[in-house]
Amino acid sequence: MKSISKLKKELDKWFSLYIRLRNATDNGLAQCFTCGKVDEYKKLQCGHFASRKHLATRWSEWNCQVQCPRCNIFSQGEQWKFGINLNAKYGEGTSEELQILSHTTLKKSRIEYEEDIRYYKTLVNNLKKEKGII
Repeated sequence: MKSISKLKKELDKWFSLYIRLRNATDNGLAQCFTCGKVDEYKKLQCGHFASRKHLATRWSEWNCQVQCPRCNIFSQGEQWKFGINLNAKYGEGTSEELQILSHTTLKKSRIEYEEDIRYYKTLVNNLKKEKGII
């Protein structure tokens, strides 16, 4: 039986792949949410507006967007630009709502992790087939 930390790591893997593939073109290219750089989805990352240390928003599809390593790591996620772009994409106040939500408590059960892993694994495999990406 996998530990919760191993399940969390596996969910991170599948969720990150989903985030990077959902906006990828049929040839596997995606665009950084904060600077606009286009690159292969495999070279890009899953950036978080509210830090991934907050479990309540760690796997939020609105909180997470494609980012290049420069924006995500070296520019600390470009949070200000990230917030502006979130509000433009999902509606005014979205970034503030995510910030508030991030400070709520979330405790996932083993079953919830396993269900989420299956869900995102299926989405990733379907997107890869749909887009003809290996």
